[in-house]
Amino acid sequence: MSDGRPLRIVHVTRAPVGGIFRHILDLASGQAARGHAVGIITDSLTGGERAVTALAQLEPQLRLGVSRLPIQRELSPTDIFGFMKVRARLASLAPDVMHGHGAKGGAFVRMMSARSAIRVYTPHGGSLHYGRNTLRGTVYGSLERILMQRTELFLFESQFARNAYQAMVGAPPAIVHVVPNGITPAEMEKVAPRPDAADLLTVGEFRHIKGTDVLIEAVAELHKSGRKVTLAMAGDGEEGPALREQVAQLSLEASVRFLGHTPARQAFPNGRQMIVPSRADSLPYAVIEAGGAGIPIIASGVGGIPEILGPEGSMVPPGNPSQLAAAITAALGDPAKARAGADKLRERIGKLFSQDAMVEGVLAGYGEAIRAKKTAQV
Repeated sequence: MSDGRPLRIVHVTRAPVGGIFRHILDLASGQAARGHAVGIITDSLTGGERAVTALAQLEPQLRLGVSRLPIQRELSPTDIFGFMKVRARLASLAPDVMHGHGAKGGAFVRMMSARSAIRVYTPHGGSLHYGRNTLRGTVYGSLERILMQRTELFLFESQFARNAYQAMVGAPPAIVHVVPNGITPAEMEKVAPRPDAADLLTVGEFRHIKGTDVLIEAVAELHKSGRKVTLAMAGDGEEGPALREQVAQLSLEASVRFLGHTPARQAFPNGRQMIVPSRADSLPYAVIEAGGAGIPIIASGVGGIPEILGPEGSMVPPGNPSQLAAAITAALGDPAKARAGADKLRERIGKLFSQDAMVEGVLAGYGEAIRAKKTAQV
């Protein structure tokens, strides 16, 4: 809010799944609760029933409604049709703020002309995960450099994302804010493991970047060494069939449970130690939520995860089953130390990762960008 009046805000993203979708839902809900007119534009091809249900629950709060339009994941000639549909919908909504999330949502927003509105971009990892020397990295980096000039506000959820963007694309010429993801006070309530909880738990999408296959390999190594640990896996996604096949090939069916898609707090009682084996990540909600729930965590030291866990967090290199197995052995061998670390992390989460602070921080960024645009137009 730049002058005290409610804003018209539209969030644009491609796939209504994962942490990026959680972020948008929380942000839209918080902005609507503060009196702003909010809308969401997202893909109609993905998300399934979970997206339909989540958006239906939120839609009564959204004065600008929910629009589901077909948006392809990869760059393709059909993007022109997707962009034209998004452009027409944005024009009809006449927003003050067009907030693009992820590579595709950010591109569509910043391709818009914007005489009175501001264009806001939050990468959420997106194109930042591609190596600078890869073909995709080169293509996406070039596109980002073009679109960078059409952005009034960059909002990064972690210092890692800001630094990665600058290394890959360059220093943004616009206003830049870092506003971490946050959770609610209810999510700071501790969660106790069930009596039949598995030794280990992982929560998240089944995608190569999440490294679930690395965790399964680590479990296999532990079994070979005589430590018959159990693992509960909450999630689904494109790698699901391959992960099930991997479990079967390693003869781990009796020790690994697939829970299917399960909201994080419902999944937490199913394990005593949270494992986050990501190959790359930004600022994953699952880590923040598990920390708030008081669950011990072992994670890859990638992306923004060190910003969540802090200097005392238990982190391992990505893609290394042996080092992950060693960290698991140490944690399970000294549960008192693991619980003490979890208590310290919970205090850290309560201080640094509040959902209210996230909503207010984003709105403050909007206000600064709106004022700067008005000044530049005088």
